[in-house]
Amino acid sequence: MFIKFSQEQKNRMVADIQRFFEEERGEEIGELAAENVLEFVKEYLGPHFYNQAIKDTKELVEQKMLSIEEDLYALERPIKG
Repeated sequence: MFIKFSQEQKNRMVADIQRFFEEERGEEIGELAAENVLEFVKEYLGPHFYNQAIKDTKELVEQKMLSIEEDLYALERPIKG
């Protein structure tokens, strides 16, 4: 997937994956295995999260635009004459 993470972010996620396997499954996995899990999530699951975030953002922006439009109409002044 096209998402780029810094080395620090990647290291933190790898450590989180290792901790998850240890705490939830009682399995100790190495760094390479955790990196493979991360790559799987990034490639196959990441797009689902990304697309949902885009959809949510689009809806939020549309709501804000409607609100702005309503506010602008409220600022209009009647024209006499």
